[in-house]
Amino acid sequence: MIDAAQLAALSDRAEAAAHHAYAPYSHFYVGAAILLDSGEIVTGCNVENASYRLTTCAEQTAIASAVANFGPKIRIQAVVVASRNHTACQPCGACRQTIAEFADPTATIVFPGENATPTTTTLAELLPGAFALSS
Repeated sequence: MIDAAQLAALSDRAEAAAHHAYAPYSHFYVGAAILLDSGEIVTGCNVENASYRLTTCAEQTAIASAVANFGPKIRIQAVVVASRNHTACQPCGACRQTIAEFADPTATIVFPGENATPTTTTLAELLPGAFALSS
């Protein structure tokens, strides 16, 4: 579980990342900040494309950056999502599964819920029955 200071830092970083989003089509600007078990915070933003399928979500951008900078053994402790549009913005199904690739089911996930009110949950609650690497 993350503490209030970590949550505030993640929220600030996610908000800042949302200001870098490239969203000329939807005008929906999203940022994400992830806390790794090493204590590092990595951010990402959504990057749209005229071919909508090629759009990359903020959460996936942050995770890809974390892997690029710290290697494939990263472990995510928490994810915070922010939207400049001040609307509900929970991780999509693809983002949930990408988070699951690098996080334990108990990882904290925070996102703007109904009326943009921060909603805190766990990965297990957000994605029950996630696909997982077999050992």
